[in-house]
Amino acid sequence: MIFTQRQKTSAYSSVDLKNNSLHSKCERRAPNCERRTPMLISKNTESIFSEIAPEAVGPYPHAKRYGELIFVSGIGPRERGKKEIPGVTLSPSGEVESYDIEVQTRSVIENIRTILQVVGCDLGDIIDAQCFLTDIMNDFKKFNKVYSEYFNAETGPSRTTIGVTGLPTPIAVEMKVVARSRQ
Repeated sequence: MIFTQRQKTSAYSSVDLKNNSLHSKCERRAPNCERRTPMLISKNTESIFSEIAPEAVGPYPHAKRYGELIFVSGIGPRERGKKEIPGVTLSPSGEVESYDIEVQTRSVIENIRTILQVVGCDLGDIIDAQCFLTDIMNDFKKFNKVYSEYFNAETGPSRTTIGVTGLPTPIAVEMKVVARSRQ
């Protein structure tokens, strides 16, 4: 089915398929759409920092708490206060010569555990995981092998694994998770 008129897609946006453009609700409202006040999340959140987990590579906390949910920022295999990255061999110019996806994956998951422990949680409290691999075709099987040492399909989190062209530091894997707080 092809639409030539604007089609309502949500309470917040509409799509003009004829002109191939997206309109926010502030620009134009779709028919029969009510105006809603945007939710201000920042006043209801708590920033979480770990003194043991690796330093963030940007201006963000290790995690945020919103209600009973803990949103852990993307975390790689680095170790706090060290330049060397577990499972990575760099050339003198800083280029990756080789890496071990299994070593990196273990380090990432242990870093996540460290961050969750700040708020009294552990890996068993994770309800969703987003995993990013820079070479998904070659690393997916080995990544899954290590991942299955920590999580299983019956009790583990839902998961999405995405192949990416790069990460902000010379690493091959990064994970971002959501956990449910016990408190």
